[in-house]
Amino acid sequence: MRHFLDFEKPIAELEGKVEELRKMSEADGINIAEEVVRLTEKADRQLRSTYARLSAWQKTQVARHPDRPKAKDYLAGLITEYTPLAGDRAFADDAAVVGGLGRFRGRSVVVLGTEKGSDTESRVAHNFGMARPEGYRKARRLIELAGRFGLPVLTFVDTSGAFPGIDAEARGQAEAIARSIEACLEAPVPLIATIIGEGGSGGAIALAAGDAVLMLEHAVYSVISPEGCAAILWKDAAQAPAAAEALKLTAEDLRRLKLIDAVIAEPLGGAHRDPAAAVGAVGDAVQAALQPLLALDAVTLKARRRDKYLEMGREALS
Repeated sequence: MRHFLDFEKPIAELEGKVEELRKMSEADGINIAEEVVRLTEKADRQLRSTYARLSAWQKTQVARHPDRPKAKDYLAGLITEYTPLAGDRAFADDAAVVGGLGRFRGRSVVVLGTEKGSDTESRVAHNFGMARPEGYRKARRLIELAGRFGLPVLTFVDTSGAFPGIDAEARGQAEAIARSIEACLEAPVPLIATIIGEGGSGGAIALAAGDAVLMLEHAVYSVISPEGCAAILWKDAAQAPAAAEALKLTAEDLRRLKLIDAVIAEPLGGAHRDPAAAVGAVGDAVQAALQPLLALDAVTLKARRRDKYLEMGREALS
C-alpha cells in the first residue's frame, strides 16, 4: 500500500479513483478506458505541479518518506560481491552504520551507509539510523582499511542525527564523530558521499566529508532538524516549516551555497515511487564523480579535499 504525505492528498484522491475504476471494469466488464486515461493524466499533471513547487518543509517530508529507498537498498542495487564488516574493535557493533567490501561496477570499493530500516522491526534494530559512538568508530575503521588497500570509499547518508542518549555521550559521541570526520578528510583514496534522505548534523557529516558530496533532489542536509531549530528559536516545534525555509537545507539551496557538488534528479513524485530508477540514477552520478578522482594520487586528493572545505569557510565569511 502506497503511503501519501499530507500535501499529496489531491493526488491520492485521483489515484484512488483510477484504481477504483479499474477494479469496477475488471469486475463488471464495463469499458471505462477513456475515463481511466483522463483521470490518470489528471493525476499525473497534479503530481508534476505539486512536485515542481515543493517548499523546504515538504521536501523534508519527502526525504523522510517511509517508502524511500534506504542505504541497504543502494548497497543491494549498486554493490556486487558485498561482504559486510562489523564492529569497531573496541566496544560493539552498531547497526545504524552498515558497511563492508564489495564491487561497484566492477571496481573494488569500501561502502558505508546509515540505515534507518524499512519497517517497525528493522527500524528498531537499526535504531532509526541514529548511530552511537561505536558506529562512527566502525566507519573510521573501514575508511582507514580502504586507505591501506587503496580502495575508493562510497558512503550513503540517511540519518536524522547521531543518537543523543546518555550512554552514547558517556562513550564519547562527540570524539567519535570528530574522528570519523578526520578519517574522511585524511583518506588517501577517493571518497564519494551521497545524501539519500536526511543528512542530519554531525551524524551525517561524519560520513560525508568527501571529495564529492552528492544529494538526491528531495533529500535534505542541515546542522539541525527543522523541529529542533523551531524548538530552540521559537520554543514551538510547530514552527518547523518556517525553520526549514530559514535553514536552507534543500539540495538546490546547498548547491547554490557551494556546500554540495551535484544534485541527482529523482523520479517524478520522489525516489519512493520508483526506487530502482533512483538507485540507478545514484549509481550513474557516483560513477561520474568517482572517475576523474581515480587518476589522482593520495597527496593531491588530500590537498584538494582540504582546499574544498577551507574554501567553504572563506566564502561564508566573505
